Amino acid sequence: MNAEIYSPLFISLKVALGATLAIIPPGMAAAYLLARRDFFGKSLLETLLSLPLVLPPTAVGYLLLRMLGSRGILGRETLGFDPDILLTWKGALIAGGTMAFPLLVRTAKVAFSDVDSRLENMARTLGMNRFEVFARITLPLAGRGLLAAIVLAFSRALGEFGATVIVAGNIPGKTQTLALAIYNHIQVGREAEATRLLLITVFIAFILVWCVELLTRRAHSNRQAEDESRPS
Repeated sequence: MNAEIYSPLFISLKVALGATLAIIPPGMAAAYLLARRDFFGKSLLETLLSLPLVLPPTAVGYLLLRMLGSRGILGRETLGFDPDILLTWKGALIAGGTMAFPLLVRTAKVAFSDVDSRLENMARTLGMNRFEVFARITLPLAGRGLLAAIVLAFSRALGEFGATVIVAGNIPGKTQTLALAIYNHIQVGREAEATRLLLITVFIAFILVWCVELLTRRAHSNRQAEDESRPS
């Protein structure tokens, strides 16, 4: 595997993994809150969290650029130091995480909602505190759905293009991911290189989607078994 293939592949995997790990804690917390709590402004919060799914990725990238620029709320003049995010792999990580976050939240919310709240209430009557109920009841029952949410988020971050090219640029060996490398090769007429990268991308995407389908099917089968075994 030559550098033209290895470099964007390594950068893509690094960025997608970093972005996914970064959004798991806040994403799971937001999903659990939306699945288990009713509060004023809940619909507004859900709408705001879902915006990156419907906005053009370039628009999201521009918003991030304004926020991370020198005069932005997370820029050098506001923070008092240079966070060194723009045109770096860290910028690509933030862009990928921003685009993947709503997908993680929506999928994890469904997984939490599918857990029978009566089981959680029964556990509390047996003396478990909220943390014990969450760790010993909710997480195991929602586990496959949550894992599917994580895989989907990783897939979304792996294939991110529009926001990444604005925030991190398209710098070979530094911020050039698989999606950016394919675009770059097509622009200069290097169809053979673009095809090789495309095949690698399709292979990775197929494996990830297959894993999500498998996890979702098993989670659905488990819910059906629980419903059938529950006395009427």
